[in-house]
Amino acid sequence: MTELTLPHERTRSVIKTEEFLRELARSAELPQEVRSHAKSLLRHYPSADQIFSVGRLEECLMSSGSEDE
Repeated sequence: MTELTLPHERTRSVIKTEEFLRELARSAELPQEVRSHAKSLLRHYPSADQIFSVGRLEECLMSSGSEDE
């Protein structure tokens, strides 16, 4: 049986992944190739601010949709 992921769990996962990639990109202990790859992934990765903005928009849309019923 597959467990459903809750919206706040998905949000937390995306934000923690961004933090992890930033840590990799900054770590002088890692090879340059790994740091460069992390930086290239972050180039198009959503920031925490963007994720929270989308979450707020989704909440607004969901609440306005439930008012229509």
